[in-house]
Amino acid sequence: MKPINCLVIGSGGREHAICLALSRSSRCGRLIAAPGNPGMEGLAEVCPVPWQDAAAVVDLCKKRAVDLVVVGPEAPLAAGLADELRQAGLSVFGPGAAGARLESDKAFAKDFMRAAGVPTARSVLCRSTAEAEAALSQFVPPYVVKATGLAAGKGVFVEPELSGALSACRQLLQDRTLGAAGEQVLIEEGLTGRELSVMIVTDGKSWRLLPFSQDHKRLQDGDKGPNTGGMGAYAPVSWVGDDLKKRIIAQVVEPSVAGLVAQNIPFRGVLYAGLMIGPDGKINVLEYNVRLGDPEAQVLLPLCGDTWLDLCLAAAQGELGPSGSVPVSGSAVCVVLASKTYPFGPSDPAVITGVDEAEKLPGVRVFHSGTSRRDGKLLAVGGRVLCVSAAAATFDEARELAYRASELISFDGCQKRNDIGHDALKGA
Repeated sequence: MKPINCLVIGSGGREHAICLALSRSSRCGRLIAAPGNPGMEGLAEVCPVPWQDAAAVVDLCKKRAVDLVVVGPEAPLAAGLADELRQAGLSVFGPGAAGARLESDKAFAKDFMRAAGVPTARSVLCRSTAEAEAALSQFVPPYVVKATGLAAGKGVFVEPELSGALSACRQLLQDRTLGAAGEQVLIEEGLTGRELSVMIVTDGKSWRLLPFSQDHKRLQDGDKGPNTGGMGAYAPVSWVGDDLKKRIIAQVVEPSVAGLVAQNIPFRGVLYAGLMIGPDGKINVLEYNVRLGDPEAQVLLPLCGDTWLDLCLAAAQGELGPSGSVPVSGSAVCVVLASKTYPFGPSDPAVITGVDEAEKLPGVRVFHSGTSRRDGKLLAVGGRVLCVSAAAATFDEARELAYRASELISFDGCQKRNDIGHDALKGA
């Protein structure tokens, strides 16, 4: 069987995990990452080609005889990179710009959900602070304010007081703290319950359900502090039983894919629904993403064994076959190590030690995000720096390994949460 040459677009921990997952397949030939990161060196050929230069990406694919392109982050998908690569005759795992609107335009996503019959919270779209103030009067605390555009996980404000919600609206609509992403905001009904990450691989017709996972968005223990891109995750989620799984498939997965067909939106990639499961078991979709979550990818992909390349290729070629669940075994937990000033701004570079020692532990991989290599030293250069992931037979084993490994790694100002998986720890 002919080897499959693969190109992974992106430079974060998610893309590092994708590279590792693709490399596990016996069908994987040449593996390239663009622009990549230091952690991918030795695993893939790292090429400093920016995704913004689609012609250069196409040229790279032709020179390296690439058979499959896997686009990791949301920004190139929203910009239509997958469309340009497909026009050049390449097989691509990742939706075109039309499908990516489900993430890049939250107002569009709300309209899509309503048309498809997918349960979601009531919301009002606002273009000015006056409209936002009027809309907020229709809701009760907690108030939810969302920038409609891409904001790297930092465009959602959950405020217990009206004053805080108004302040968030002013920041977005007047001060333009998120630029074009905050030109419009959604005022949304505040929901309570447990959040759940639901991801499917789809070719736009059929789907394969990945294990349910749970992200931890807040910076500090106890779900305190500001929202982040994610401080850790675990999978599978023990509190999701068969009945809830069936309802998620019936109420979210199937109507979402049917909605893509009904609205003639081609989609070959990962569709991610962020859910809130209410105290009464009611399901609501908080948002769609159009790619693997980060850090959820760093726990999901280690559980998928050597199947990821086959799944990506089948979806990219529109030949996924019958719908169902991706079979996995064991559990995985990951802990994000972030820079001193995250999520508020850049940090001074800091030397990282202990990564090699951490990866000597069984089932542990350290995925790189905000790192660079200079004069032979690995440096933390800001944001979410590393993601320490551990896979084991049980959740307790995986969690213990992830935290033991994270304690071996150090850099100045390192931040991490100490309660990743607290829901599972409660045995709930």
